[in-house]
Amino acid sequence: MVDRNAQALADQLLALPSTDRARLAELLLASLEDRDPGAAAAWDHEIDRRAAELAGGRVSGVAAADVFAEVERRLRR
Repeated sequence: MVDRNAQALADQLLALPSTDRARLAELLLASLEDRDPGAAAAWDHEIDRRAAELAGGRVSGVAAADVFAEVERRLRR
């Protein structure tokens, strides 16, 4: 159960415009990632690996619209 003060804060934050909520989400996530100093380097490595796979033709991309359609389909189950 969420503390009433936390719930009141959440209600206020959810009323903010989406751009402000997105920025707050980024800040909150960044505050969690700081606990693992190797996380940023690991993500950089993963991004480089995936980009090389795409550039080398070892994998192909999937259109975002197809990905979102598949997510919607799975959520409706």
